[in-house]
Amino acid sequence: MSALARYYHSIKYNVMGYDLTETPLTKKLEDSGIKVNYTDDIKDIPEVVISNPETPIIYTPAIPYDHKQFNYFKKNGFSLRKRADVLGGISKAYKTIAIAGTHGKTTTSAMVAHILHQSKLGCMAFVGGVMSGYESNVILDTFSEWAVIEADEFDRSFLKLHPYLLGITSIDADHLDIYTDAEDLKQAFCKLIQQTNPNNLPFVSNHLSEDIILKSISYGFNKTANIRLTSMGYQNGYHLLKVVGLSDETVVFKLAMPGLHNAENAILAASLCKKAGCSIKDIQDGLRTFKGVKRRFEYILKSKETIFIDDYAHHPSEIDALILSVRDLYPDKRITGVFQPHLYSRTRDFADEFAKSLSKLDQLYLLDIYPARELPIPGIDANFLFEKVELNQKSIVDKQNVAVLITENKPEILLTIGAGDIGHLVPAVKQALKKIND
Repeated sequence: MSALARYYHSIKYNVMGYDLTETPLTKKLEDSGIKVNYTDDIKDIPEVVISNPETPIIYTPAIPYDHKQFNYFKKNGFSLRKRADVLGGISKAYKTIAIAGTHGKTTTSAMVAHILHQSKLGCMAFVGGVMSGYESNVILDTFSEWAVIEADEFDRSFLKLHPYLLGITSIDADHLDIYTDAEDLKQAFCKLIQQTNPNNLPFVSNHLSEDIILKSISYGFNKTANIRLTSMGYQNGYHLLKVVGLSDETVVFKLAMPGLHNAENAILAASLCKKAGCSIKDIQDGLRTFKGVKRRFEYILKSKETIFIDDYAHHPSEIDALILSVRDLYPDKRITGVFQPHLYSRTRDFADEFAKSLSKLDQLYLLDIYPARELPIPGIDANFLFEKVELNQKSIVDKQNVAVLITENKPEILLTIGAGDIGHLVPAVKQALKKIND
């Protein structure tokens, strides 16, 4: 939503809006001249909007059904449009590169956007996270014919897109409040493939089902993948990746982001950018200088005493990838995780899988469930998940107590994990860690 706000503001529209809480992102919007209010009260709707029912109202499905301002607009005949519809309309004016997948799409979208922006091709980019180095989730190279769009499967939003190029990182069961089951989710991805330019095969992870791989260009560590990568380890802070199948010769990339999952994301980004017309050197330079995305394996503190990483992981597969990457980088250190479950329905649907993933930590601090758009589900709370986690060192904690507990326990590696408002804890936790290290 904030990317759309920036886009319309850049082309001289008067933009204003609502968010639940003030964040660094909303502050930046306000600093740029976009008015943001944080109270769900009809009297806080600007008069310039109330007096003009023709004002377009763009909304996201994350808005609760009982939201007063949203219901005021519905009742009074305003022009209401879903974010996905608007983004789909914008994308029609460009050669759109869509990156879809239940995990990894934000990082991959940001990689593609950065590589294109650094090349002569440029791009318009709408990414679902704040790109480090840009401090924004949008790139506006207005001269470019290319658009990079993170294609969101929630609410089947990505079916509003008709991509020129498509990449799919993963199709794991998720959003079962929207989809009937895993097969229903998969069929939505298949429909997105059908909506892609027929002259361009999609690039898909080698982990996907065989029926999709056979009609695509696959990438991954597996020897059967069309585009194959091998990890050559770390050198001077870079992950060295050897890639076969991207061009006539074997190529080596340097990636500043750690983790095997990010290596795969990088190869998908490289494949899409090569197809769009970037040179191998463009891609090498882009991946080497890519600084990551806020809250995606983001180093908050890196000292001899403590490593603190903040990550958006909110699905068991994502938590597995995060912990595996940290274990690979720091095999001899204890890992403490602070996890905030996201959505009652997701916690219910994947409780056993979450418990198995979280049990790979050495110590767990578990927060209450972040409800987002949902009402509570009887019997589904932090304790429901807590009882399933097989760890000796685990506890349910209040957000207000996390920094104090961390000060007392002095973790070697600390992970803050989740897609809710856990990111708001990061500054206080960082300060607490710096105090015990000084």
